[in-house]
Amino acid sequence: HPVQFLVDTGATSVAMNESQARMLGIDYRVKGRAMVASTAGGNVKAWQIKLDSVKVGALEVLGVEAAVLEGDSPTEVLLGMSFLNRMEMKREGQTMTLKKRY
Repeated sequence: HPVQFLVDTGATSVAMNESQARMLGIDYRVKGRAMVASTAGGNVKAWQIKLDSVKVGALEVLGVEAAVLEGDSPTEVLLGMSFLNRMEMKREGQTMTLKKRY
């Protein structure tokens, strides 16, 4: 399912809120592991999950660690380092280019 996301190099993993996870059909309470996530707003209850795949344009990464946070934050899905670490990132002005490493 397509989602709008925010590239967040400060996020350890891909992160989303509960309603975003439900919209994507992710059964995070059954398949996830309960945890506490540290966010800019403080600590929140969350579930650690593994996404089968994350695709950005033609780039697809399998088995991506993610977190589903309790409540309404983040308002956009965060494309964090569990995805970005597997890319070469190049930034020129306002443009960021991603290229798959492996």
